[in-house]
Amino acid sequence: MLASFLRKDERSAEAGLKYFVLGALASGILLYGMSLLYGFTGSTNFDAIGRALDGDIGMGSLFGIVFVLSGLAFKISAAPFHMWTPDVYEGAPTPVTAFFASAPKVAATILLVRMVITAFGEQVSAWQQIVMVVALMSIIIGAVGAIGQQNLKRLLAYSSINNIGFLLIGLAAGTTDGVAAMLVYLTIYVVMTLGSFICLMQLRGRDGELREAMSDIAGLSQTRPALAAAMAIFMFSLAGIPPLFGFYGKLVVFNAAVAAGLLPLAVIGIVASVVGAFYYLKVVKLMYFDEANDVIVGDDDKALAITGGVMAVIVSPLGYLAIPLLTALTATAAGALAF
Repeated sequence: MLASFLRKDERSAEAGLKYFVLGALASGILLYGMSLLYGFTGSTNFDAIGRALDGDIGMGSLFGIVFVLSGLAFKISAAPFHMWTPDVYEGAPTPVTAFFASAPKVAATILLVRMVITAFGEQVSAWQQIVMVVALMSIIIGAVGAIGQQNLKRLLAYSSINNIGFLLIGLAAGTTDGVAAMLVYLTIYVVMTLGSFICLMQLRGRDGELREAMSDIAGLSQTRPALAAAMAIFMFSLAGIPPLFGFYGKLVVFNAAVAAGLLPLAVIGIVASVVGAFYYLKVVKLMYFDEANDVIVGDDDKALAITGGVMAVIVSPLGYLAIPLLTALTATAAGALAF
């Protein structure tokens, strides 16, 4: 309903329909996996499932794990279950897209961690391979798919797919440190993503309509220098360029993967991160090196400007001051799970 909120906009209606149809399919897959797990373990309780899956695992239980992980992968828009993300992000109203990119994704990610660590924790070899493959596919597809995009919301959609891949690298480690690193990255990702969409919500043309084409932000640094600076900070941070806070998120995830013996996975992630930096830098290049086209006009919305400014400060080098607190909180949260 939120995706199709603009009833007279064809793109919004299309986004709502795609989200509904594909979401229903994913929910069916998830429920079928749950029914298989219930049938072969005799319970829907996470702890009871974990005890039932201790030891040799049957084919039916393995299929249940695969179906559950597939359904949850759709919820977090991980490849190859990402097909809805670019179209829904583009067609939905920008504030709704910002919501889709943050709140539901955080909830689904936390549920995925609980399922994998608590319910499937005794079968690391069964789910670890699945998570690794999904992580690599998300990183590569997100990075490559964003390169040719001409719409800012579609670009951020592929960016979200790419970032989910980095999150899953921490989960693939299968350790307390890996989950803690994943939670650190998730926290930083939410701030970066919301900040990026706040910048998008200030891109208004002379008719008052929101602008989202890549060409619309050409020369933005000349007409809206503060907005361009904030957006550049978020783009550099999403790219993982030091000394911005986004670099630290990727660093802890890769460290956890290496510590767990997943060096090839970390290396591929680092290489894909370099490739993904291209489309973030393209946005900065348009704002600072192209001629202004005067498409974006008007003053900054004070509430959005203040919120975006605060988030820009958080992902700036000043964000490193929060590392002790963030590390303590995420370590406590990860330690609360059953390993």
